[in-house]
Amino acid sequence: MTAPRPADRTERKSLGRPSLPERTFILDALRTETVGGVLLLIAAIAALLWANLPGLHTSYETVSDFSLGPATLGLHLSVAHWAADGLLAIFFFVAGIELKRELVAGDLRDPRAAVLPVVAALCGMAAPAVVYSLTNLTGGGSLAGWAVPTATDIAFALAVLAVIGTSLPSALRAFLLTLAVVDDLFAILIIALFFTDSLNLAALGGAAAGLAVFWLLLRQGVRGWYVYVPLGVVIWGLMYNSGVHATIAGVAMGLMLRCTRREGEEHSPGERIEHLVRPLSAGLAVPLFALFSAGVSLSGGALADVFGRPETLGVVLGLIVGKTVGVFGGTWLTARFTRASLSEDLAWADVFALATLAGIGFTVSLLIGELAFEGDAHLTDEVKASVLCGSVIAAALATVLLRIRNARYRRLCESEERDEDLDGVPDVYEDDDPAYHLRMADIHERKAAEHRRIAAEKAAERARQGAEVPGGASEQKDSPA
Repeated sequence: MTAPRPADRTERKSLGRPSLPERTFILDALRTETVGGVLLLIAAIAALLWANLPGLHTSYETVSDFSLGPATLGLHLSVAHWAADGLLAIFFFVAGIELKRELVAGDLRDPRAAVLPVVAALCGMAAPAVVYSLTNLTGGGSLAGWAVPTATDIAFALAVLAVIGTSLPSALRAFLLTLAVVDDLFAILIIALFFTDSLNLAALGGAAAGLAVFWLLLRQGVRGWYVYVPLGVVIWGLMYNSGVHATIAGVAMGLMLRCTRREGEEHSPGERIEHLVRPLSAGLAVPLFALFSAGVSLSGGALADVFGRPETLGVVLGLIVGKTVGVFGGTWLTARFTRASLSEDLAWADVFALATLAGIGFTVSLLIGELAFEGDAHLTDEVKASVLCGSVIAAALATVLLRIRNARYRRLCESEERDEDLDGVPDVYEDDDPAYHLRMADIHERKAAEHRRIAAEKAAERARQGAEVPGGASEQKDSPA
């Protein structure tokens, strides 16, 4: 006789609703990112107009190429270079804090929960690279741009959501944000490993020493922007001169911040600093980078070249096909082999639409495009145009797919926001709390008592009206037809 099989463990849900603290953090972060994304769109459109309108494109090139900064320190850079290497360091500083918070206090802290976004992000970066490589191997193009379509731009994606008016449930928003954080991490590693040609060991050692001082000051509890901002600028300058991309300095400093709360703290130092710096990153640094990076020629010939040259076609297909297949396939495989079922509130069509949205690669893709084809200005501009085209097509496809399910999303969002007991906590997060059900019972009892009172008043009023009718109802019944 076969021994009875032990009971399976409780089935785990993929893309389930995040915890209440995580949901609160995500909503606050995405609110800022959405505003920044709209500014990013405006900056990209302004750059395209500035670079393509007759009489203005010359001034665009003049401003972009204007150089400033101390030459003795190796920092006499063009405005476009300052935007790419300087301002984006702020963006990557925030990305470092986000990654640290996810690792110590967010979804990535739990290995079981971290598997899904990590695998989805890895597949979502590997598949575009494969699609790009295959396109260029068959077309005889350069493999140098394999990393261009691997990054997802969370701000651009959220701007698209804001424009089309789609309200994603918190589970999908949490997955999108965590996916973007992991995506940023691997993009940083790609930049550090594959786009460092030569090293200045003295400058690199100085940057490492500066980071050590930064870490020690944090551990000693030293506070004050006037200490950390000058130190951060020195570390950034040394990192730039070391040959390692300067944005790595921003990531390293972000990862050093403490993102766990101690007793008596409402927010950790990392959360406080992120709250202060994120608007600067989303509202100034990234839009200015877009302004001086997205200004490429969009003539008919240039757009035709995007789909006729293997390097640029590989970028477009990588963003549209590679990202969608990679993110969706990684999510499905994770659910399949970890015995995790999709949350009952969602369908695989929602995951596919989100995977399509992940094909919007803008900020980091533009940066990698500049690094991959440095020295070939014409090809760099064409690759930038292909990033724009691929992102726009991915955004259009995601818009169509998400709008189909928009009514469902609105109902889910309404249920997540419902707070009938008015305690400031959505009811869906209190279903296991006996006190919540007692409060609801008291509310319904008061409502029932009020309805009984109203019913009694209406019955009494109807009885009075009946008594006031002469002869009553029998008189009408006995009258001739």
